[in-house]
Amino acid sequence: MDAAVLEVDGSVMEGGGQILRLSAALSCITGTKIRISKIRAGRSSPGLRAQHLSGLQLVRDIVGGQLTGGHMGSTEVTLSPGHILSGSHLADTHTAGSVCLLLQVSLPIVLFGDSVSQLRLKGGTNAEMAPHIDYTVQVFKPILEKFGVHFDLDIKMRGYFPKGGGDVVVTVRPIKELSPVVMTTRGNITRIYGRSFVAGVLPLKLASEMSSSAVRIIRRNIKDVEVNITAVQEEKTHAHGNGNGIIIVAESSTGCLFAGSALGKRGVSAEKVGGEAAEMLLKNIKHNGCVDDFLQDQLIIFMALAKGTSRIRTGAVTLHTQTAVHVAELLTQARFTITSCEDEPGCNIIECQGSGVTNPHL
Repeated sequence: MDAAVLEVDGSVMEGGGQILRLSAALSCITGTKIRISKIRAGRSSPGLRAQHLSGLQLVRDIVGGQLTGGHMGSTEVTLSPGHILSGSHLADTHTAGSVCLLLQVSLPIVLFGDSVSQLRLKGGTNAEMAPHIDYTVQVFKPILEKFGVHFDLDIKMRGYFPKGGGDVVVTVRPIKELSPVVMTTRGNITRIYGRSFVAGVLPLKLASEMSSSAVRIIRRNIKDVEVNITAVQEEKTHAHGNGNGIIIVAESSTGCLFAGSALGKRGVSAEKVGGEAAEMLLKNIKHNGCVDDFLQDQLIIFMALAKGTSRIRTGAVTLHTQTAVHVAELLTQARFTITSCEDEPGCNIIECQGSGVTNPHL
């Protein structure tokens, strides 16, 4: 074994693509050579898929590094990072692989470049088992701004399963260091709004049915907040292929954001799709945390990199979050503690003493 290489077991805990993304991003930021083995070992089709491979190739290019084992189906890769190269970078999954997951692996890295970077990401904008592009814009982006992170996201084309074809351009400004974030008081839910969409040959009536179903379920549970979900027919010039789905966002009096979303599938009624998104939102509100179950793990890397102590109130800590903490502690000096809230069963405080990474270029 090469003593200079940090070994990462890709099969531990959540055991999926998340370990790859976090390990690769932190490798590039800290300048640590890593070997990731047993990639997606427990999955029905182990090894790298198109989206994972595109992400690894993207970060290799961003840092002018070396990637060995980077091919479809590979269960072991070694990444030797170089120096972060700001500028324009392209990643294309050539499938419906999620552009939002490509952003997850690349965004933290380009924050530590010497100038503005532009990421052009192609694939699926609204994909299963990944954040929707609308979630990234409406929930992830505003919460990340609390850390001092700023980026612009331009959706050139939306793309859906199975064809993909989505195209987004993300412009990222570099940062000297990330600020710690404290989100421990949720306050009251003050607004609920959303977007129900159809694209391609699907009729607008489906979007209206998803919206109506979601509104009915939410109003049965939350009576004193207006619910406004807009039904939208995507323009053919801005959407590739057929697709339908819905995202609903709830905003609190202290600036916390929560979401529920769902995508249409063949044989599943529009009412059921809308209901699924509404139930997901209600579940995310019920635990009285300050972030939803999907944002939890996405914030771990930023807490780990920040200078100072971050504290975030959550519901039950997800396996994705536990995995993110494991990888962050493996590759940085950050240290996390998770404690139960005294005032609410099922609620937790995730606290992190950040590693305080600073950008040497600024």
